[in-house]
Amino acid sequence: MRLSAGLALLCLLMLGACAPVGSPHPPVPPVPPENVPAPPRSHTTLIWQPGHYDWDGLEYRWEHGRWVERAGRSALWQDGYWRDTPRGSEWVPAHWI
Repeated sequence: MRLSAGLALLCLLMLGACAPVGSPHPPVPPVPPENVPAPPRSHTTLIWQPGHYDWDGLEYRWEHGRWVERAGRSALWQDGYWRDTPRGSEWVPAHWI
């Protein structure tokens, strides 16, 4: 009887190890609507950099949108996201591509 109880406990422990593991990080919150102000006067081309969340290692921090000088031909905005790597999840900050 003692052997079967130990075997049952071992089976339960093994099944527990097969349980799906939750996400190692919290999901990125939804981006709130934002009013885009008129661009300031400038001699260079300005592009609206939308507000976005950034991960500071403990929580998401909201960065307000702003007008920025166009850098090269970059015109596509990529929000920050989590990328899976061999070392685990890695935060990729928002950036121009």
